[in-house]
Amino acid sequence: MGRSMLDEVRKVAAGWRWTRRPLVPRSAEPWLPDPAAREFPTAWARTPTAKAVREGILRFAFRPLVWSETEPTVEGRDVLDSLRPPVIFVANHASHVDTPLFLCSLPPAWRRKTAVAAAADYFFDVWWRAAATALAFNTFPIERTGRKRATVTARRLIGEGWNLLVFPEGTRSKDGWLGRWRHGAARLALEYRLPVVPAVIRGTYAAMPRGRSWPIKGRLPVTVRFGTALTPEDGEDFRSLSRRMQQALARLWDEDASSWYASLRRETDARTPSLAGPDGAQWRRRWEASRPLSRRGPARVWR
Repeated sequence: MGRSMLDEVRKVAAGWRWTRRPLVPRSAEPWLPDPAAREFPTAWARTPTAKAVREGILRFAFRPLVWSETEPTVEGRDVLDSLRPPVIFVANHASHVDTPLFLCSLPPAWRRKTAVAAAADYFFDVWWRAAATALAFNTFPIERTGRKRATVTARRLIGEGWNLLVFPEGTRSKDGWLGRWRHGAARLALEYRLPVVPAVIRGTYAAMPRGRSWPIKGRLPVTVRFGTALTPEDGEDFRSLSRRMQQALARLWDEDASSWYASLRRETDARTPSLAGPDGAQWRRRWEASRPLSRRGPARVWR
């Protein structure tokens, strides 16, 4: 009798729909009517109490964890000295470690006033994941489908003076290289005439690629490099600004991989390597992206 009851419970659990993710095939999504307006509330995550808790989580939990499991290097934070919030940070995205690494790389005053755009259909599909990410990283939901409601919360946050961290790819890279670029950040920057601060993140795909829940052993090097802010120009459209964002990230990547002077020379000669990665088979692209970065500074005595 007990075993029969246990088998019934297992069947119910196996067939139960545990999340609110849509069951409609991706190919049919363009023909779906806009869903009823329903959004997980995140305003509570920006109250004084929540901000104090988040600062403790980032400073005393995530920073020691990320800095002990990887070997981070942060460059270019001085570009923030001449800026005032709000700004839009744009960065490439290859790993779940990108967000805590980026936030912990910001000066505390900037970190406490930065909100992170997160995919509504992944991070906000169940309440516990939505609440955890909103509290720990100050995330807010954004629609990857690009519907009209995609940037409603982002606009409200900008009006309240919050900086935004946006990963324009909308998801983690599958092979470590820059994927399809979405234009939401460029549209917001143009609409509100906000500076856009490019930031390139290198080494996180090698340290913790998609599919892993913990960084690879060995404290692989990772870097965060901030670049000079881009200012929307008069008469510029979002496509032009998006191109400038991608070019800025590519030059920052080249600078981080070589040197400031060499990257400027290549940019002048239009020879900056593309962040789209090398042409070739998928396995070769992943193999190239998985190559650990060179360690900086003196060699470690202890391992």
